Amino acid sequence: MQKTLLTGALALALGAVAAPAFAQSAGDWTLGVGIHSVDPKSDNGKLADGALKVDVDSDVKPTLTFEYFVRDNLGVEVIAAWPFEHDIAIDGLGTVGSTKQLPPTVSLQYHFNSKGKVSPFIGAGVNYTAFFSEDTRGALEGTRLKLDDSWGLAAHAGIDFAVSDKSAIRVDARWIDIDTDVSLEGVDLGTVNIDPIVYGAAYVMKF
Repeated sequence: MQKTLLTGALALALGAVAAPAFAQSAGDWTLGVGIHSVDPKSDNGKLADGALKVDVDSDVKPTLTFEYFVRDNLGVEVIAAWPFEHDIAIDGLGTVGSTKQLPPTVSLQYHFNSKGKVSPFIGAGVNYTAFFSEDTRGALEGTRLKLDDSWGLAAHAGIDFAVSDKSAIRVDARWIDIDTDVSLEGVDLGTVNIDPIVYGAAYVMKF
């Protein structure tokens, strides 16, 4: 599904290159409505002093972005999303639980060639991830699982393809530093390094 998401978005974007420029000036606001996948890195670390190898799976959800341009081409963006849900597996035990999370991220980002039809951008910022609704199953069913909230840095890059002077199709990707301390029945098991790539597409409107 993730490959289909990006392939479809890129096809739409390439069809929009004949549109007017999607320029951003100081004082402008943009709203982006999209869909993104949170794809944790393949090696999420080990718990219980290295005895338990952990794997956190991916999820796709709708997203919203808001960006305010403090100067021409320079904006402050916030991304919000419907809660992502991830299954948690332990090597040798299979899927043992799940968690939901919200990863609001604030980024300062610079848009290159914002008066052109194709405008790449880069950004960096801070993420806060809140974990909730932890659940256990399989080998850990009936136990109490807790994942602590996380603060971390984030990097962002993407391309806007102008549809009109007020809208664009965006394809983008973020790397987010998400590390969470895990406990079971109140006993500390160690840290899971999720560190996902968050990628997808959105329709962005300027106000």
